[in-house]
Amino acid sequence: MRITEIFYSIQGESSFAGLPCVFVRLTWCNLRCSWCDSEYTFTGGADMSIDQIIEEVRKYDCRLIEITGGEPLVQKRECCELVSRLCDENYTVLVETGGSLDASVLDPRAIRILDVKCPGSGESQSNFWPNLEKLNPWDEIKFVIRDRDDFDFALEVIEKYRLCDRGAYPLFSPVWGAVEFKTLADWVLHSGVHARMQLQLHKFIWGPDVKGV
Repeated sequence: MRITEIFYSIQGESSFAGLPCVFVRLTWCNLRCSWCDSEYTFTGGADMSIDQIIEEVRKYDCRLIEITGGEPLVQKRECCELVSRLCDENYTVLVETGGSLDASVLDPRAIRILDVKCPGSGESQSNFWPNLEKLNPWDEIKFVIRDRDDFDFALEVIEKYRLCDRGAYPLFSPVWGAVEFKTLADWVLHSGVHARMQLQLHKFIWGPDVKGV
């Protein structure tokens, strides 16, 4: 597999925010979102076997693992094998995927954190909508919000796919520096949507431009 970095940090997003977590960041992505904060994953990286990755993960006294990128599912076969191997070892495995590729191939024991790309990303045409029909109750759906148009788009998707009724938890994440946190909070409160607003905790701790955290 092509790996950009493996590191131990505080989980900054999702319902697991605040917990210690080992991150395995895969190289390459098939999308180019306007607000991307991990462009350094598009190229480079180092080749590692799945055994080498698991050996590195075992160095940390932590049972929560996130597979992220880039887009992990660009390396579909290897990513799926890695996820299953980690699940076999009783790790809690989160897989953050951009939502443009079929996520149903992942081991159902993993927790999929599935992005739905809003118009402000420039990649909303890339959403693979069947993903939203194949969610497990423990999966989470993330909407990165740049402006009110993005928020309204997210509400339409939540209603159309009845995400709040199916157990999959919608997450609203503001684009860093593009929308005021209080503004997004007001939108969530006034909409009445049953969703979680999340901030990127790691950026508050270490700063918005620091890698490996």
